[in-house]
Amino acid sequence: MSCTFASGPTLLRQMTGHLPVLLREVLECFAPMQPGRYLDGTFGGGGHTTALLEVGEGIHVTGLDCDPAAAERAERLRERFPDQFSFFDLNFRKLDKLTQTGFAGVLLDLGVSSFQLDQAERGFSFREDAPADMRLNPRQGVSAAEFLETANREDVVHAIRNHGEELKWRRVVDAILDARGSGQLQSTAKLAALIAAAIGPQRRGERIHPATKSFQGIRIAVNDELGAIEEVLPKAFEALAPGGVLAVISFHSLEDRLVKRFFNRVTGRPEHGRDSRSQDERTQLADRLTRKPVTASEAEIAANPRSRSAKLRAVRKLLSPQC
Repeated sequence: MSCTFASGPTLLRQMTGHLPVLLREVLECFAPMQPGRYLDGTFGGGGHTTALLEVGEGIHVTGLDCDPAAAERAERLRERFPDQFSFFDLNFRKLDKLTQTGFAGVLLDLGVSSFQLDQAERGFSFREDAPADMRLNPRQGVSAAEFLETANREDVVHAIRNHGEELKWRRVVDAILDARGSGQLQSTAKLAALIAAAIGPQRRGERIHPATKSFQGIRIAVNDELGAIEEVLPKAFEALAPGGVLAVISFHSLEDRLVKRFFNRVTGRPEHGRDSRSQDERTQLADRLTRKPVTASEAEIAANPRSRSAKLRAVRKLLSPQC
């Protein structure tokens, strides 16, 4: 399959501020695109939405995002496509609140957008010092700093060990709990230094910062990202019209595992290695469009290193269930 879009990658980057990952592969999943409604559940910078809208006049895209900064970017796109684009300030886990349904395609681009990572004041990165916030929606919930100051030990362990997959999680957790009330948990630079000191010297050739995994785990915990994925996948599939495509991009093994298991379920396959149900106990609701996750090409990785960990999976909803 192949699919083209009017502006091309260079112009799209100029218009939206970034080039979204696996763009051509996403469009190929939806091809051949017929006139109809599509849902971008993670609008972010609007790159995927822009490419979808440029396919043709009969395409309408609904964008969702709970980040107030995304709403500002969406307004500019609405001026360009006033009759083809609508936007809702909404977390994708609440997409069942939409009155619209029967989408020809639904896209979920999980994780944190490039815009959020690049805005130091959002506290997702420790490249620049900023308040340790990490909330996808800064209007709701508690910041990372407040979470680390007040959460019980079990929740901090879960964030660092389970979500962050940090091997030296005991040292990191102890350091965080000991630092409460000292101010070291309030800024990204101080928090990163605290974690790095707890982990100890890096091994020769190790490139990632010692705090990277812990920051990831804290972010996932603060935003309940895995819970949101488990909640949104069945809702997104339900919102599809028969024959519609659900495409999901993940950036973390824990995210991809949830997507893989859900797609196995709707395609009538064993969800995981311990699923011993017979085929008669399964119902096929969709066909797989990707037998293995689609990953970025070497050219895309060279142009956008953040695409290195991206994995795309997609299914097409059957016209009627098969037992």
